[in-house]
Amino acid sequence: MDGFVALGNAFAALSAGGAIAAGLAFFAAIYALFCGGNWLLTRYLLPALGLGRRIDPRPLRPGQMRSEIASSLGSVAIFGLGSLLPWWFLQQGWARLAQDPGPLRVVAEAAVLLVWNDVHFYANHRLLHTRPLRRYHQQHHRSLVTTPFATYSFHPLEAALLGNVILLPMLLHDFSFAALLSLPVLSLLLNNLGHSNYDYAPGVGPDHWLAASRRHHLHHACYHGNYGFLFNFMDRWCGTRLAVDAARAQLDAFAARASRHP
Repeated sequence: MDGFVALGNAFAALSAGGAIAAGLAFFAAIYALFCGGNWLLTRYLLPALGLGRRIDPRPLRPGQMRSEIASSLGSVAIFGLGSLLPWWFLQQGWARLAQDPGPLRVVAEAAVLLVWNDVHFYANHRLLHTRPLRRYHQQHHRSLVTTPFATYSFHPLEAALLGNVILLPMLLHDFSFAALLSLPVLSLLLNNLGHSNYDYAPGVGPDHWLAASRRHHLHHACYHGNYGFLFNFMDRWCGTRLAVDAARAQLDAFAARASRHP
């Protein structure tokens, strides 16, 4: 863990411009790696191996992926600029980085941050579906059939709301830098799972974490419901969970049209 401690201290020692540049490079790199990798995985490798299945067979809208990538680059810019806030917290002494974290502490902190991410995402997602803010969320919902590149396809306001997830925890606890880095990495990786339009494990039940792609497919298909992130405990507690066949009528109608016009 010494390498992450040194990396965290180096981040804290950067100038304001250096902190922004580091954030931009970091978010651009993980977006390109995870989204591009997941696209290749779910469109080519897994189908060729006969593993899993595509969930929604409907075609993408014209220019959808270009639009998703362009919008996501804007979100990367917001997240990069947002790196200035945790850096500023460290400069002001409002937050500190743990200097001697052991592996168990890092794992425990990462787990806590992952659960917090689900709560934070659910709360902000519900807020974005309210009448005053729903117009800012429409950009993301233009991807009726999702792709991995839709993961960061946000209006700038939505990117700012979702990107502040790390700030409150930093004020409450001296986290290890490794755990703090794990949050955006795991968040993007697992959000990619939800937006892949691919059922990685058809045999698991609807509550399994590997069924997150099925649950989020239903959210994009139906718009309301299934507001959670990786887990679904918030949807269960708040009564916003969608039935597993909520999009069946849409998919059946598409299949019927496709059979009439092969």
